[in-house]
Order: sequence, then structure tokens, then C-alpha cells
Amino acid sequence: METVQELIPLARELMAQRPNRKVLKLYVLGGVLAFVGMVIGLVETVCSPFTAASRLRDEEAAVAELQAAQERKSLAIQTLREKSKQQEAVLCSRALSIRQHAS
Repeated sequence: METVQELIPLARELMAQRPNRKVLKLYVLGGVLAFVGMVIGLVETVCSPFTAASRLRDEEAAVAELQAAQERKSLAIQTLREKSKQQEAVLCSRALSIRQHAS
């Protein structure tokens, strides 16, 4: 059935043949499931731009968070390097001063 206009002649034909209750219930169940599927598809189509936009925002936020974490990590590494250089300079100056006193 491609259009709704075909549904009315089908229903008339079914009623003319006087189907038993089981077959009629089966047709009604199929029609209800088809209608529910159509409504779900329509809701999904209407709401899909909003869900795509929220996914994009979430992805951008995750990327920004990762970049911030990498920047913090690089700053921490840089400060550790500076501290180690300062400690080396202090140790070298101490070593030089100790040599001067010893000689």
C-alpha cells in the first residue's frame, strides 16, 4: 500500500469477505504498528537536527577539554624543567664554592 487512498478499498473488501476475528485482529494490529512506526519516524525526523547539534556541541566541548588538559600538562612539564635547571645551577655554584674553599 503506497497511499492512504488504497486503504479504504482494502477495508471495504475485507468487510465484504467477512473475515474471522483472528484475521481482523491481525490486520488491526498491523495497521496500529504501521501507524506507530510512522509517528516514530516523523518524530525522529523532526528532532534529528537538535540531536545532531547537541552531539556536535558535546564533541567540541570534549576537544576543548582535551586541549586544556594538554596545555596544563605542558605547563607543568615546563615548570618542572625550570625547577630542575635552577637546582642544577644551585648545585653547580655550591660545588664551585666548595672547591674554592678547599684549595
